[in-house]
Amino acid sequence: MDASTGLAWTNRFADLGPDFFTELPAQGLPDPHWVAQSPDCAQLLGLPADWTTRPGALAALSGNAAWPGMRPLASVYSGHQFGVWAGQLGDGRALWLGEVDTPAGPQELQLKGAGRTPYSRRGDGRAVLRSSIREFLCSEAMAALGVPTTRALCITGSALPVVRETVETAAVVTRVAPSFVRFGHFEHFAHHDQLDALRRLANWFIAHHAPECAEAPEPAVALLHKVSLQTADLIAHWQSVGFCHGVMNTDNMSMLGLTLDYGPFGFMDAFDPGHVCNHSDDRGRYAYARQPAVAFWNLHALAQALLPLMPIATEKEAETSTERLLEAVEAYRERFASQMLARLRGKLGLEGEDSGDQTLADDFLKLMAASRADFTLSFRRLSHAQTASEPLRDLFVDREALDAWLQRWRARVTPGAQARMLAVNPAVVLRNHLAEGAIRAAQRDDFTEIERLLKVLSRPFDEPVLPSDAALPPDWASTLEVSCSS
Repeated sequence: MDASTGLAWTNRFADLGPDFFTELPAQGLPDPHWVAQSPDCAQLLGLPADWTTRPGALAALSGNAAWPGMRPLASVYSGHQFGVWAGQLGDGRALWLGEVDTPAGPQELQLKGAGRTPYSRRGDGRAVLRSSIREFLCSEAMAALGVPTTRALCITGSALPVVRETVETAAVVTRVAPSFVRFGHFEHFAHHDQLDALRRLANWFIAHHAPECAEAPEPAVALLHKVSLQTADLIAHWQSVGFCHGVMNTDNMSMLGLTLDYGPFGFMDAFDPGHVCNHSDDRGRYAYARQPAVAFWNLHALAQALLPLMPIATEKEAETSTERLLEAVEAYRERFASQMLARLRGKLGLEGEDSGDQTLADDFLKLMAASRADFTLSFRRLSHAQTASEPLRDLFVDREALDAWLQRWRARVTPGAQARMLAVNPAVVLRNHLAEGAIRAAQRDDFTEIERLLKVLSRPFDEPVLPSDAALPPDWASTLEVSCSS
């Protein structure tokens, strides 16, 4: 146990052996400084309130030192990127530090941006301050919304120059999750016919993260079924808050159904089902409306990777095994549909179930799309529309059509819906312009806006002190672009 923090470290992933990772030290930031910390994530880990002032904390989380028990390593994985097999990938700028026991169970810690690894390819292994702030804020914002996600403990920064489209400064984010294992870890060993390693990974993952699957007649099928359901729950939650991931490659898909790898993400302002948040996604593969289908596609890729764990010695066995895995993936479709409808019922304040609820929800979304009404504000203002509909009407071009829909909604909704709706329809999400304001201040060495915004995002269902945090985005926000460059 580290005496300065009280953290007890273990290294269960390292038990898998050298086929799965390369052990190497971090390349620290020169002259690092604190940029931001998350009190909620620190509490999750059981850290003391003054943990940032403890000896070695800044150095350890900037890659310049190691707390006792840490074992830095970079894992190898492969994956499909934009639907195309990309071959070997891996932790090109992330270092797994180990696992700590917490009140919430074991949690792994990673440094993102701590230098090159054998999997960096042509990259420098660094993360820039801009993208690090976005990941830090969104990780914690999503957790506050109740969306399954990796967490972010802190950001450290440095004057170290990093070249992207322009010269920026370096930063390191400390990420936290029960596991960072991805679909791509399984794809890697299946693609390279490393069946012993594939089996070892599956048995390890089941033992530590899905023990109920071990007793199933077909553990691989049980695992895929579990992952399919968790993924369906995740995507339904994304859709319900207007979140676009931007890079839903198989190497960015969590085996625990967590939002993983915050790159060119975005919360929609004006509702557009075809919205593409990633400027690099010129074909719109990862558009908002396509995210559910992409997740389904990715699950099929995972099923293909798990197939060697099934009986396939004969043609009949291979056929049966394939069918069993496809059945497990099919569970995604029904689960997503039911979870999406349940979330829409909640957002509309509907109690119980009615056969017309899906149509009622779909028609509201169509009205929003036709007017490009603000996604977050439409549902937030609808929460008040039993008694005051004018603020909602102000968002729509065809007010007569909205009024007709409101008549149908009021006939279905029950008294007391407002309180229920305000508890699920956030007032504040991490819009791009809010993140940009924090980034621009930080680039002037003013980190107070990150701290302020983090507090606001940690209570997303409360009306913020500054009305601008929950207002329509300013005109300049439409010029902001996010891409895979970070």
